Amino acid sequence: MENIKIAFLGFGNVGTGAYKIICKNNQEISKSEAVRLKVTKILVRDVNKKRDLEVEDSVLTDRVEEIINDPEISIVAEFMGGVDPAKDYVLSCLKSKKTVVTANKELIAKCGSELQKVAIENGVGLYYEASVAGGIPVIKILLESLQANRVYGMMGIINGTTNYILTKMSEEGRNFEDVLEEAQRLGIAEPDPTSDVEGFDAAYKLSILSSISFHKRVDVDCIYREGISQITVDDINYGKELGFVLKLLAIAKKQDNTIEVRVHPTFIPKDHPLAAVRHSFNAIFLKGDAVGDIMLYGRGAGDLPTGSAVVSDIITACQRKGNHRYINFYNDEESSEGTNYNNDWESEFFIRLTVKDKPGVLAKIAGSFGKYGVSIASVIQKDRGKESAPLIFVTHTAKKFSLKKAISNIKKQDDVLKVENVISVEH
Repeated sequence: MENIKIAFLGFGNVGTGAYKIICKNNQEISKSEAVRLKVTKILVRDVNKKRDLEVEDSVLTDRVEEIINDPEISIVAEFMGGVDPAKDYVLSCLKSKKTVVTANKELIAKCGSELQKVAIENGVGLYYEASVAGGIPVIKILLESLQANRVYGMMGIINGTTNYILTKMSEEGRNFEDVLEEAQRLGIAEPDPTSDVEGFDAAYKLSILSSISFHKRVDVDCIYREGISQITVDDINYGKELGFVLKLLAIAKKQDNTIEVRVHPTFIPKDHPLAAVRHSFNAIFLKGDAVGDIMLYGRGAGDLPTGSAVVSDIITACQRKGNHRYINFYNDEESSEGTNYNNDWESEFFIRLTVKDKPGVLAKIAGSFGKYGVSIASVIQKDRGKESAPLIFVTHTAKKFSLKKAISNIKKQDDVLKVENVISVEH
């Protein structure tokens, strides 16, 4: 039986979840995996802070050097989040011959290539299953179950906060600000929700997943990103009339050396499998040339689901000691050479306008769409008997830039009071 001494960098929600799992399941882990895990040091800001989870005083420290310089600690789990100071601490641990396990998606998306190089140079591992979808083992599946496939596409709900908000808006008819406030009270949304609601969190995760899937470095800055803060209940309700459900989707497609990566609100048919993914759950569709479609579903956040992924990586690191597995695509800090990014993607589009309630408006707008090669599939025209009225279009498949030109032309029309929203539609 091998005794493995572990240190934690940070002890927030996920860190406490991982600690609980190790304490509760250590006996079963030792029997099935032949390793006994022991957390000997935890880096915290304040060692005197009262905590809900009881930890021995000798385990807590506010000096990272106690972890970096301890030769008996072989694995460090990082829970700090962000890049600074997490990156410096992780680099120091790797250079001190310690394998690192992390749930930090921003760190891996922005600095993963650099960190992996240092890990390889020092013969230690870098594991980050928990960085993408909480308890869903999507990275292990990509690396260990789909090696025989050329993965050419994925589409998923990989942010639980936005999925919770959109579910509540759809099912209860509440506005964005009201549901966001509730999510913050429940701990589902952060006090500063920007990373989640503006799509940054999902973009970090998509960068990691698409890089692994496509064997190319996909820079997070090359991902088109749009959040949900401008979504209204009207958008959702008119979508329902058309048979759609609204989700914040992360979408990645690859054809030859051209990659399409984007995060944005998306309407999908109400009978689409992803339409049934509610509240803070996550789900990911993977498309492989041999296996076809695979859907993974589960809790994408939370202390125990994400902590489960961290502990799983710790056990994997123990088993692969001296023979760690690394991501095998061309490892560069920039996007892989020869990769083209397609920002003029094709999809159907939902367009909601507020127009003057008078004859001939619909024909003028339809003319603008036709001028730029955008074909209309369906229209909802609401006559409220007032000076203005909502007008909703769904197009056939169109190029994003062509639609953008049409919308720009439509905005100039005197009878168009406002372009309320433009939302992609996927099937």
